[in-house]
Amino acid sequence: MKPEVHSYTATVGNQSITLETGKLANLAGGSVTARIGESLILATATMSGSPRTGIDFFPLSVDFEERMYAGGRIPGSFFRREGRPTEVAILTSRLTDRPLRPLFPKDLRNDVQVIMTALSADTENVLDVIAVNAASAAIMISDIPWNGPVGAVRIGRINGEFVVNPTYSQLPESDLDLRIAGTREAILMVECGANEVDEDSMAAALELGHKALQPLIDIQLEMAAAVGKPKRDYPKFSIDEDLKKKVLARAESELENILENTKGKAAQYEAIDLLRDTIVEELGGDDAVLAGQVKEAYTSAEKAVVRRRIINDGKRPDGRKPTEIRPIWCEVDLSPRAHGSGLFTRGETQVLTLTTLGTPKEAQELDNLTPINTKRYMHHYNFPPYSTGEARPLRGSSRREIGHGALAERALLAVIPDEKDFPYTLRLVSECLSSNGSTSMGSVCGSTLALMDAGVPIKAPVSGIAMGLITDGSKYQILSDIQGIEDHLGDMDFKVAGTDKGITALQMDIKISGLTAAMMAEALGQAKEGRKHILDKMLEVLAAPRADLKDHAPRITTIQVPIEKIGAVIGPGGKTIRAIQEESGAKIDIADDGTVFIASDSGEKARIARERIEALTETAEIGKVYTGKVVRTTDFGAFVEILPNMDGMVHISQLDSNHVESVESVAQVGDELTVMVTDIDPSGKIRLSRQAVLEGWTAEEAREKDKGGASRPRNGGGGDRGRGGRDGGRGRDGGRDRGGFRGGRR
Repeated sequence: MKPEVHSYTATVGNQSITLETGKLANLAGGSVTARIGESLILATATMSGSPRTGIDFFPLSVDFEERMYAGGRIPGSFFRREGRPTEVAILTSRLTDRPLRPLFPKDLRNDVQVIMTALSADTENVLDVIAVNAASAAIMISDIPWNGPVGAVRIGRINGEFVVNPTYSQLPESDLDLRIAGTREAILMVECGANEVDEDSMAAALELGHKALQPLIDIQLEMAAAVGKPKRDYPKFSIDEDLKKKVLARAESELENILENTKGKAAQYEAIDLLRDTIVEELGGDDAVLAGQVKEAYTSAEKAVVRRRIINDGKRPDGRKPTEIRPIWCEVDLSPRAHGSGLFTRGETQVLTLTTLGTPKEAQELDNLTPINTKRYMHHYNFPPYSTGEARPLRGSSRREIGHGALAERALLAVIPDEKDFPYTLRLVSECLSSNGSTSMGSVCGSTLALMDAGVPIKAPVSGIAMGLITDGSKYQILSDIQGIEDHLGDMDFKVAGTDKGITALQMDIKISGLTAAMMAEALGQAKEGRKHILDKMLEVLAAPRADLKDHAPRITTIQVPIEKIGAVIGPGGKTIRAIQEESGAKIDIADDGTVFIASDSGEKARIARERIEALTETAEIGKVYTGKVVRTTDFGAFVEILPNMDGMVHISQLDSNHVESVESVAQVGDELTVMVTDIDPSGKIRLSRQAVLEGWTAEEAREKDKGGASRPRNGGGGDRGRGGRDGGRGRDGGRDRGGFRGGRR
């Protein structure tokens, strides 16, 4: 029997978003499809029947499954099926997780799994914020306890006007790409890339975004009321209030003493952990269950003491004032062989970023559901275990590392020079050497220094800062430059990056039920002052990009060749371009518009490659003198190759100043002759004269004295062999071969 389908539509901006349930995946706890245009996402939410024991956290997993069939494509991998998630899929999963997680009960220990699958992607409507809405709706109608719903929208700004949910075709024109998710009352999540947008405009965009997502809240509430399942009861893993009070009374004074007198992350954490172990042994004894509860109660006590000191006394764990930035020192040029390197240290957080410059063909090729298929600027972030004083196995890049690298990439994207001005592929790698708060913003600062050290002409330097928040009822305190303990025990991690002109990136993670627009505006203003302080410290070390690239960096020379000459440079199967690369030692890449990129580590290599390419693509000029080889003789003249794959005919009357009895008495195949181009007819056939060179004539004089004249039949007399010359119109190297090899790009 066909199931009953329930459909709900909201208008967001000038687009309709439809949420539908009842047709697909009905055995899941909750199942919803979200559609905008021809893009369609299926989201399911399911909770396990029993809790996971022995853990002190809520086990939520959120995954975005990027299926290439959604775009009518077959995956490009060897196996022709999807493998590990793409960067886009990982970032979409993280984007969805962040606003959902704070709204689950804190005492829930059942596994909750949210899976979003792309069923259709029209490459016009961006999928990420649609995925957030689909996931929220699936949880809302499920039996999973949750304090939603959440709505999500994207805000752009084109020609000074805000646009709600801009499309892929609109985003290149937008100086803002803001994704925002929130509840009816407050903002929960922010993710943003921007082109130096000022704080007031950003605050206005946030306010608009929160208003624009309200219709999505409305239809989810309507859907839940109509078809939602009753919320399931669950075993509650909460600590007895009397035990929490007992542990707080035992630990409070000693925690106060540790926070007041012990400085430095390692020493402070060691003292806090030692006190925890002592209290667990005292109050828990041999009872493993009770010991676990005491341990959780101790964490609650630590949180209460740290937060009270900040709210009531303005005292942070390391003794700083709320707006105070930790000591900063920087250094550049650490790696002798890297193309650029920058070390940024702020307190106990230290990040080393190294820059590598490559050729255009080294840009990353993307295989995902977006219309973007290459990326010339890449930022990778590594977080090794030693950065926190730990020892654990290396298992490749985590989702956190992917996310932090993407954030730093967004922060710097606005200042990366255009390819036409700086024709390089750029890869930045941030190595987190020591971590005590906001290594992602440390990587932004280190990357700015590394780019300037490499001589990359960035449009402006970028600095970043992480802001925190501690709340207690109506009272709150915004913190600048948070460290690890403030991130762990606080309510917000709000990262802001930008230049002295404006914001280039935002990211907000929040643990409470939301943040008002006014609080966010205050945090942005406080962050601006902190960013300026950090930027000033960075510029003391290196004030501007270096004038020249490092010795080991490739030099890229660009030349333009006619599109019809691309085949001559490439040759059949890439034979010619490979030969030029082997002869010169340079790397060569050719774009479809005829732009040739020559990359080398020396000027001599670039010169050789350039001369060879120019010779292959040069066009004969009337009046110009060339020295070439005789490639064929006939009774009436000699054919001389004046340029690669291009020859012309010297009539017998123009071979010498005196009468010539036979062509071969003056010119034999293989001989070198210096000749002048005297005429090129409309079909491209070239008339040459050796006599004009011997007598010192101009081209006009040579034509006048050429008794045969341009009117004499020439029997196919010369020309570009790629345009109908003696090799049947294909030229010596097989003509243009437009579909063939281009310097390593197929």
